[in-house]
Amino acid sequence: MSATAGLGDDDLRALDALVDDALAAGREERLPTLGYGEISLVLGWPEADPRFACKRMPAFPTRPAFESYRRTLLDYVSALEAAGIAVVETEMRGVDRADGSVVGYVIQPILAAETLAPGILHRSDPASGHPLVAAIVVAAATTVSPRVGLDAQLSNWAWQDDRLVYLDVSTPMLWDAAGRSLLDLEPLAQAYPAVLRPPLRRFVAPRILDGYRQLREVYLDLTGNLLKERLDPWLPSFLREIATRLPEPLTESDVHGYYRSDARLWGVLLRLRRLDRAWRLRTGRTYPFLLPGPIDR
Repeated sequence: MSATAGLGDDDLRALDALVDDALAAGREERLPTLGYGEISLVLGWPEADPRFACKRMPAFPTRPAFESYRRTLLDYVSALEAAGIAVVETEMRGVDRADGSVVGYVIQPILAAETLAPGILHRSDPASGHPLVAAIVVAAATTVSPRVGLDAQLSNWAWQDDRLVYLDVSTPMLWDAAGRSLLDLEPLAQAYPAVLRPPLRRFVAPRILDGYRQLREVYLDLTGNLLKERLDPWLPSFLREIATRLPEPLTESDVHGYYRSDARLWGVLLRLRRLDRAWRLRTGRTYPFLLPGPIDR
């Protein structure tokens, strides 16, 4: 039986109703939040004893649009597994709306907190090391290619039974043979003010995504995330492993410079989303995206 089979359709509709209430109010505090990243929240269900991690996706305008995104996501999981990455069991399901749109949820079983990579390194001694450091560096090197991207940040990994398990597949980073992204950016662009959507789709989003299929950029993002996670003491360990995979090693100065630039970019994008939500609510409309809380950069 599927690890997500215990989450019934009624459960998903109940969770979605809570999300609707939060969106109408423009406040996420009462949602059963497990965690959040730069883009959205991960919700736990059932509320009293969460067993499933549910990441809400944008509303797709039609069922075919939802199914297209779902197929791309499953193709991405297959591509990662073909590269040797174990992916936590993942299902994408939809909640149909009266207007014909479909709200997507990426659903996974909740993993034990002690298996999550950031916590493992916080509890471990950098001087003694940990095998997940080399494992993540190798996984990125064997996966990243012109047609497959990877967000190798520490928060996307768990360590179970002495092996890595990958968590975040909700943004399927695949390209065709001609270099065209297979990810439908239109639903994601709806999170920003209408006037900014064309340049975001044309310039900003492709630049961000392209970084995830360039190994040096993937390693910069991975090591920069260590600073965000307050795991600076582990930076030398990662840099030593990365040096065996790149023609030109990364330096601590490279990492700090990248992190400052990356934090500014995501900070600006989040402020734009918050401004758009405030404007829509002020004009009697609903902002249809969940926003993360304050992010300590």
